[in-house]
Amino acid sequence: MKQYLDLVQDIFDNGSWQENRTGIRTKSIPGAMMKFDLQEGFPAVTTKKLAFKSAVGELVGFLRGYRSAADFRALGCKVWDQNANENAQWLASPFRLQENDLGPVYGVQWRQWPAYKLIDSSLPKSEDQIQDALARGYRQIGNIEDRENGTSGTLLYKAIDQLRQCLDTITKDPGNRRILFHGWNWAQLEEMALPPCHLLYQFLVNRSKREINLCLYIRSNDVGLGTPFNLTEGAALLHLIGRLTGYTPRWFTYFIGDAHIYENHVDMLQEQLKREPFPAPRLILSDRIPDYAVTGNYEPEWLEKVEPGDFTLEGYQHHAPLTAPMAV
Repeated sequence: MKQYLDLVQDIFDNGSWQENRTGIRTKSIPGAMMKFDLQEGFPAVTTKKLAFKSAVGELVGFLRGYRSAADFRALGCKVWDQNANENAQWLASPFRLQENDLGPVYGVQWRQWPAYKLIDSSLPKSEDQIQDALARGYRQIGNIEDRENGTSGTLLYKAIDQLRQCLDTITKDPGNRRILFHGWNWAQLEEMALPPCHLLYQFLVNRSKREINLCLYIRSNDVGLGTPFNLTEGAALLHLIGRLTGYTPRWFTYFIGDAHIYENHVDMLQEQLKREPFPAPRLILSDRIPDYAVTGNYEPEWLEKVEPGDFTLEGYQHHAPLTAPMAV
């Protein structure tokens, strides 16, 4: 994980102190990138102990579309507790339904993206457009009349399983350059305890080498606590998608918009810079997860069936644990 330590050093050397919503200053740089060859090992931080079980528990919760901190806790992940139950702005929000509620965060957007179509009935072929939408799974939920502008339209809706669409496309059209999903929904930002940080995931398949790659874009990354988690989850997701579609996971490219270190994480990260990283471990997926390359059977339902225990790190060596508070 030398790349991670190089990023930390870059922020210390070239970052600027910035104020932000949490009240805790960050030293930040605009634009950063790390690229990992997963055939050389898994990108687990080794200069402190990685909370691996918590990270894969969070990933499993995303895959299942969870929106409750209690559901994440049941998977061994407690990182959502504060955002659900201690964030003053969220506690006062009319969109918070009950204790532990997070709103439609990450996994909800991944698996149930709310898609609406408003078809202007005054335009030619509007009826053909409506029928086309209905044939693709939309349902008509109402009619809208804008008397001020003199227009009217038919409103249609469906929930889109973005991640399942990615798997379907990988198996049917692997050369497609539009195999991606994202979590940024302008219409629902105020309904979430925390707007998404890891925004866009794009899968790129190399058919000749039977390899699958992932590019991940993160708009804002807490490098002390968030980056190790996001690296773990992104790389584990790529291994899982590769298993279910018959491709070997290879390149994992990690882009950050605002890469920052919180002021109260400085001591933790400076201690890590003094430590020599250990060799990268390997990720082992449970044999119970079907391997498409072996069986030839496409079983996308395993997106919901995987458990945190299906992910194991082999040969993971690490330095002593280090902790720091999460900014909420």
